[in-house]
Amino acid sequence: MPREVRESRHRSVRYALLAVGWLSVALGVIGIFLPVMPTTPFLLLAAACFMRSSRRFYLWLVLHPKLGPWIRDYLAGEGIPLKAKVYSLVLMWSSIALSSYLVPHFWARTFMLTSAICVSIYILRQKTLTSPRGER
Repeated sequence: MPREVRESRHRSVRYALLAVGWLSVALGVIGIFLPVMPTTPFLLLAAACFMRSSRRFYLWLVLHPKLGPWIRDYLAGEGIPLKAKVYSLVLMWSSIALSSYLVPHFWARTFMLTSAICVSIYILRQKTLTSPRGER
């Protein structure tokens, strides 16, 4: 199930990826407790960073009993649960709507709306996981 890890040959790149990976893990854990912080994107970013920097940390994250289930199905190509899709789209569009209302600059609104449309298309094009791992 875990993907092949190909560590970067450059030591400085590995250290930078490790730093970003651990920062992402920390933000992902905070997101578990704060409803406005996304958990899964940060854990996916951490997995991607660890995949290029440390096999040990990548396996730790993917096989972790509490953090691993947030990302395992997606990494295995099985899809995203419908509940997660709906939750992420509603939360994203709510925050974009509020931000667009508060930000007076047309270019900023355009950028936010364009980003939200692109992310929505990406999320909607992903396979929908019919039964999450815990319910199988």
